[in-house]
Amino acid sequence: MKAKKPLRKKAKGTVVSNQMNKTIVVRLERHVKHPLYGKTVVKRTKIYAHDEENKSKIGDKVLLIETRPLSKLKRWRVVKNLNEGE
Repeated sequence: MKAKKPLRKKAKGTVVSNQMNKTIVVRLERHVKHPLYGKTVVKRTKIYAHDEENKSKIGDKVLLIETRPLSKLKRWRVVKNLNEGE
């Protein structure tokens, strides 16, 4: 029996920086319940993503997909800019 190939992770986030060439910094937010107090807390993570056409601007919502390592820090690439069409 053949093992299934794992699916690539997807993520949605907000562009925080686009100063680098073909690279953007994206902030991911997730809401987690505090283990003791039960209050919902926002956890934030910054990741580097490959933006081939340098189209993303600060504040844009983007859809990312996991990919092979492209550099020391880049492991994601932009699939779609969710702000287009507005």
